[in-house]
Amino acid sequence: MKLFADAEAGSQVPLEFELSEGTAATEILARATSTKPDLIVMGTHGRSGFERLVLGSVTEKVLRKAACPVLSVPRQIPDAVPAPTVLFKRILCAIDFSDCSLRALNYAMSLAQEADARLTVVHVIEVSPEAPADFYQGAFGVPQSLADYIAASEEERRARLRDAVPDTVRAYCTVETLLPTGKPYREILRVAAEQQSDLIVIGIHGRGAADLLLFGSTAQHVIRQALCPVLTLRMG
Repeated sequence: MKLFADAEAGSQVPLEFELSEGTAATEILARATSTKPDLIVMGTHGRSGFERLVLGSVTEKVLRKAACPVLSVPRQIPDAVPAPTVLFKRILCAIDFSDCSLRALNYAMSLAQEADARLTVVHVIEVSPEAPADFYQGAFGVPQSLADYIAASEEERRARLRDAVPDTVRAYCTVETLLPTGKPYREILRVAAEQQSDLIVIGIHGRGAADLLLFGSTAQHVIRQALCPVLTLRMG
């Protein structure tokens, strides 16, 4: 381990090494609790099928409970990572207007400002393909068509997206807001791929294990399938 790290980092980065025995996620979280790092960086294996669905992975277990941000790095990233002045020039942040997603947005905005990066803020309007045409209710519980529901949602959420990014942030970096319709994780991954994002930032809820294991979450899907690193910030 030391030989590998020395070969990759050289003498420019001070390094400490620790070898622990026990369950990987438990030991990582215990060490993070005692040292209080600003960031945990972990690789993802990209496993598939029943094993990953039920058992999860060390990375997923850590990001569910870590008090600090967790940077998940997919295996598709080249072994030799270039070292430009700024590593992340194209940042995508996905929000659903919850407190944890707005916290993630604040983090993404600070990264974008520091790097003079391009920040894309995405909110996905999710609709159920199985819902009847008059399933969605408007004011006073009056049924409305799917098209009317999407139009009303777009108007209201576009205004919220605009207000979520202060003018002071826009003065220091390029900001784009997008409002696609569809399955959130699919749209987030699609936009990230189209824009060749260097980083995805997303907030996660501190929900129970049964909920996550049985139904998954937007964050889990994004982390498992993203072609770039994903930075998660947990709340709750």
